[in-house]
Amino acid sequence: MKRSSRTVARGATPNSELTRLDGARLALEDSLGYQVRVTHRAVQRLLQAKIAPFGVKLGMWYFLRVLWDEDGLTQRELSLRTGTKEPTTLHAIATMERSGLVSRRRNRGDRRKINVFLTRKGKQLEAKLMPLAINVVDAALKGFSKKEVRRMIRFLKSIQTNLNASLDEISESDD
Repeated sequence: MKRSSRTVARGATPNSELTRLDGARLALEDSLGYQVRVTHRAVQRLLQAKIAPFGVKLGMWYFLRVLWDEDGLTQRELSLRTGTKEPTTLHAIATMERSGLVSRRRNRGDRRKINVFLTRKGKQLEAKLMPLAINVVDAALKGFSKKEVRRMIRFLKSIQTNLNASLDEISESDD
């Protein structure tokens, strides 16, 4: 019986296996990328469920989170901070502007740039939404010691460093 992608995404063990470059079989459930993605999606689903009653979509969350720390960034800076492409950022900003969470203002120093500022409503959401986000993290880390969490974060940062170095190597070879 074929399993739906939704079932697999919710953590079911899929029947298929992947082949590693050395020829060994790698079951999907043993794939780091797969496990990171499934975990990330579970965090996203829980966070979305918690913030939705406040009229905030997950796509807005990442930008709000950055603006709460650094209000008034340019659209390009927001793209860089959130790791999103500029068209995605522009769409999210427009949606947030229609929701009354942000306003855009032309940069006084460089008229070509647009800065994004939180409105009073956008600023007030921080006190309501951050505790919910912390609750999501607490749910995800239930049963882990502080030491285990620090190690996990360290491991993930090391993996990110390794992957970024590999991407840099590819970029350098393209030049």
